[in-house]
Amino acid sequence: MRKIGALVTVTQIVWAGTALAADLKARPNAMNDPRSSWDITFGGTLVSDYNIRGISQSARKPSLAGYIEPRYNITPNLQLYVGFSAEAIDFPNHAAAEIDIYGGVRRTFGKLYLDFGVWSYKYPRGTTFNGLGSAATCANGAFFFGLCNTIKGNLNYWEIYTRPTYTIDEILSVGGNIYYSPSSLNSSAPGTYGSLTAKVILPRTLLPKEIGAAVSVELGHYWLGRTDAFYGVPAFPLGIDLPNYTTWNIGLSLSYQVFTLDLRYYDTDLTKSNCNVLTSDHTATFGGVNSISTINPTGLVSNWCGAAFIIKLSHDVTLTNLR
Repeated sequence: MRKIGALVTVTQIVWAGTALAADLKARPNAMNDPRSSWDITFGGTLVSDYNIRGISQSARKPSLAGYIEPRYNITPNLQLYVGFSAEAIDFPNHAAAEIDIYGGVRRTFGKLYLDFGVWSYKYPRGTTFNGLGSAATCANGAFFFGLCNTIKGNLNYWEIYTRPTYTIDEILSVGGNIYYSPSSLNSSAPGTYGSLTAKVILPRTLLPKEIGAAVSVELGHYWLGRTDAFYGVPAFPLGIDLPNYTTWNIGLSLSYQVFTLDLRYYDTDLTKSNCNVLTSDHTATFGGVNSISTINPTGLVSNWCGAAFIIKLSHDVTLTNLR
């Protein structure tokens, strides 16, 4: 069968500070250094499972990531930025890594913080598995009912995004994320991801004064369109309508100097069958006749979209803070 590996990376959420590490790339926003208009932020992450929008990008295995982000402050309330990052992944097309290039504008209006930008995702050295030959042409290495998981070698794509945050007081802030791509993971299927976030700063009296703590939550929904013919199945040879889904996460974040430890629970409402449709999981197994559907005729199932408790250790350094 021909499926899309909609491993939904974005990073999105990907750098949404309001989600407080709800994804792999929450970054400090520092826009208030009076000494220089230029600044650079950089850091790295070790995570037990690289999970974006509720779906594992590392086949439920640990992942390393690093980034660097030059910034230019036009005024104390207006910032331009570009960034580069790399993440270790385990995709069905055997891509070497995820490489991100992004840029945008950050603006504050009192308690309102706005972030607009464009994100480009690159997955170098991917291999196409079209299922048209032996089992070796299947991403999962086997046929089921003469069908198998397939995926393109080229998954490169881009998104535009906006991420507003409103600080209600010193304890509570709320926000959201909207990401749009005309062709998610180069599938021809348009994708729109929207979410609401909230963060509560815990009282300092609960922990040693050197430790900062916060609880954050995100509720998101992903609307996906129809793929091209590469991911067609017998019932829909010209392409399939990818399943929409809802995802959520909640977690506790502990910070000390430049280090942050994030303990977070993720989940989605995707079935294991629909998870296989979205991921083209190369570790998928046969789930029985009840897992067979018009868009998943193999009956293969994936556990990449289910409940997960994830531990993340990250460090973020702003150059001006080192002076």
